[in-house]
Amino acid sequence: MAPPVEVSSAPAFLGVEQSLTGRRWRSRLADDRLGMAIAQAIDVPEVIGRVLAGRGVDRDDASDYLDPTLKGLLPDPARFHDMEAAAARLAAAVVKGETIAIFGDYDVDGATSSALLWRYLDAVGARPLVHIPDRLREGYGPNAPAMLSLAGKGARIVVTVDCGTVAHAPLEAAAEAGLEVIVVDHHLAEPALPRALAVINPNRLDEEPGYGQLAAVGVAFMLVVALNRALRAAGHFGAARAEPNLLQWLDLVALGTVCDVVPLTGINRALVRQGLKVMARRNNCGIAALADVAGLSEAPGTYHVGFLIGPRVNAGGRVGRSSLGVEILTTEDPMEAAALARELDRLNGERRDIEAGIESAAIGMVEAAGDDPGPIAIAAGEGWHPGVIGIVASRLKDRFRRPALVIALDGEVGRGSGRSVPGVDLGAAVTAARQAGLLVNGGGHAMAAGLTVARDRVPALREFLAERLSAQVGEARQAASLGFDGALRCGGATVDFIDLLAQAGPFGAGNPEPRFALPDVTIVRADIVGERHVRCVLAGADGGRLAGIAFRSIDGPLGPALLGSKGRRLHLAGHLRADTWRGERRLQFTIEDAAFAAG
Repeated sequence: MAPPVEVSSAPAFLGVEQSLTGRRWRSRLADDRLGMAIAQAIDVPEVIGRVLAGRGVDRDDASDYLDPTLKGLLPDPARFHDMEAAAARLAAAVVKGETIAIFGDYDVDGATSSALLWRYLDAVGARPLVHIPDRLREGYGPNAPAMLSLAGKGARIVVTVDCGTVAHAPLEAAAEAGLEVIVVDHHLAEPALPRALAVINPNRLDEEPGYGQLAAVGVAFMLVVALNRALRAAGHFGAARAEPNLLQWLDLVALGTVCDVVPLTGINRALVRQGLKVMARRNNCGIAALADVAGLSEAPGTYHVGFLIGPRVNAGGRVGRSSLGVEILTTEDPMEAAALARELDRLNGERRDIEAGIESAAIGMVEAAGDDPGPIAIAAGEGWHPGVIGIVASRLKDRFRRPALVIALDGEVGRGSGRSVPGVDLGAAVTAARQAGLLVNGGGHAMAAGLTVARDRVPALREFLAERLSAQVGEARQAASLGFDGALRCGGATVDFIDLLAQAGPFGAGNPEPRFALPDVTIVRADIVGERHVRCVLAGADGGRLAGIAFRSIDGPLGPALLGSKGRRLHLAGHLRADTWRGERRLQFTIEDAAFAAG
């Protein structure tokens, strides 16, 4: 069950009770004095104190929060059920030269998990097989034919990453064929676990709480730490074989963690903070090549990873060859990496074109149902590409501000992908639908889920999810709001200010990027760029000017308001970002929301 969403009784921020997008503005701070107290205690500017206080950090923990370390936050891998058994078996396989196979998911989390395990096993002398299922032919998770094929190639052990927790039938078939399976996953588990040598999953029902926010690649890193310890104890390292430095692969951990949109809290913050530093060194030629084709010319942050590099890694699994993501993350050949990056960049462009058509059709379906789509926005279409429905679901979620599910129908079966909003546990609802017999397969976590459903059960699924989610969505919509870290004048938006904020990063899910209001600005100039974005020049009451952009806003209330403001004063909500163009850092305010100023 998702935690309840609290409705604040505090005055609205800047007096905005209902913005142009229908949201109430609120301060993230319940008490402004706390932000100042934190700033004074650790000797940082007040804005950093406000950002930390707005994220629930208290004065005693603030210093550690600004400097998250693996030494202080990395748990002992042995705390996880089945970890020691898995590490011992893999260590024995490495020492004996047995063939190990990796079965990974086709998204970024699965690709990075697979690449991490492959790189480690290769470094210690075991060159594993890798299988990434084809999204269209095989679907999500382990399947019996693929597992038996790996056995036919000599594999004795198969490690599934980012999948496998609910794959009962395929893992049963694998066990009957003599395969030993180790599941490395983070998706919601059920009381009954599949037949496997080990199921390592912080979201097992019998696990002690505390690390359920780990992405699969984070769990895979825990396994690598445990396996390295077991091989050290077995005397595997010495003059002939040096013990590898595990920190060199934290760029993969950061990439998968950011792109799977898991909370950047606790250990995840430390993994991403250190991983971004590793990524900036460009030691992984595949990640470097992806950054180059994306036009990234500065040290990567979470925004670049999530919106520039990640989508290109994903593109192979969505509309191309599913193994491309692992291939580019494991190659040591810069020429091969560059060729793979160009192919993934091309596929990413193809993905965007496919996505645009499906998104338009899906929006039309939801809007055709009336002004109120109900607790969940659901669209199902014949022939839609399953590789992009997750992205389209995310777009519907943002547009209609409620959970969304998009189903690609093919014959008598549909494959669906859903995205949720804070306070609504979509994964639990989908799991309940499967347990109720409405789905062929399905599962996920609070913010995202996937499923397979018979065509004739789609109406029943729609009713089930609407009833199941109604109360949660009602509470979440009642509390619909934007949280602010403060107000900022256009003249105060500087590169130095951006660098100051970065101390509280990395930002992402669970540690949101600081949001500021620009009060009392006027739009000097506004035009449409691309197909759906509105670009602006903003003028503040202090005389400062700032570039602004509202992405994908032309179809909603925000874009037209910006274009037609005609000199009226506005309060704008959004994020201040900097990029580098020809060696010069430029500022831009990404506009999320707006409200006309009173008077």
